[in-house]
Amino acid sequence: MYFCFRMHKGFIFLLLAEFCFATATVFAKFITNSSAIPAIEITFFRFFIGFFLSLFYIRSGHISMKPHHWSLVIWRAILSTAALILFFYSVQYTSVTNANMLNMTYPVFIFMVAPLFWRQRIKAMAVLYLLLTMTGIYLVIRPDFTSLNPGDVLGLLSGIVAAFAVITLSMAREHDSTVIIVFYLMAIGFITNGLAMIPVFTLPKGIQYFHLFASGVFGATGQVLLTMGYKSINAKDGSMISSSRIVFAALLGFLIFSEPLSLSIIAGGLMIVGAIIGAGRLNYR
Repeated sequence: MYFCFRMHKGFIFLLLAEFCFATATVFAKFITNSSAIPAIEITFFRFFIGFFLSLFYIRSGHISMKPHHWSLVIWRAILSTAALILFFYSVQYTSVTNANMLNMTYPVFIFMVAPLFWRQRIKAMAVLYLLLTMTGIYLVIRPDFTSLNPGDVLGLLSGIVAAFAVITLSMAREHDSTVIIVFYLMAIGFITNGLAMIPVFTLPKGIQYFHLFASGVFGATGQVLLTMGYKSINAKDGSMISSSRIVFAALLGFLIFSEPLSLSIIAGGLMIVGAIIGAGRLNYR
């Protein structure tokens, strides 16, 4: 009974987390559609809010801020920062639907790359899921290779970099707590993102302040809910639930921005979701 309650709680937290992540991209799209504010300025607000939330949690809980394994924590932060910036630049140049679908390919890349870190053989099914993912990506993007959307390329790159970030997270959690890892992610992202933003900073106007704040809050809240969810549910089930972001993003993009939901995009999205669920069933660790 208690186990079922924990599973149910984890399911709800992860579902809410993915909805928050999708909603954060909607507010980001509002900004990029109506102003010259660059994506790197949007990600800065995510790190800014996340940094102070995690700092408050650590201070209130009297938790030591010193990691046990500095290099893994720092690499996790660098890779996650890069993945997030690539993702929001993807949102700037392509649709909310495409950006989220392409970013959410990371679970499949994890199961292709993870065995190299733990010196295991790549499973044949992992290759099959990768091929299914690549087919789905092709159907979503439908490239003609003469006018390829840079946002789609950045979205796919964000998924690949995110895969390495999650693998590094898995290794870091063997030595340090989630809250410490998240804190240094937000701290390093806050500093590096802030420095990179200075040359291109554009002063927001009116409603844009609200959109920036809302995108940051939803993104930071999603990160907190994700962390809480994975305390009650395993990685396999979690990867399946995480694929719900593709559905949320497609619906929000269609309803709010009238983004097309062609048969090709739907078929590609279903292939990517299927590959994520299948890859989540594989077990390397």
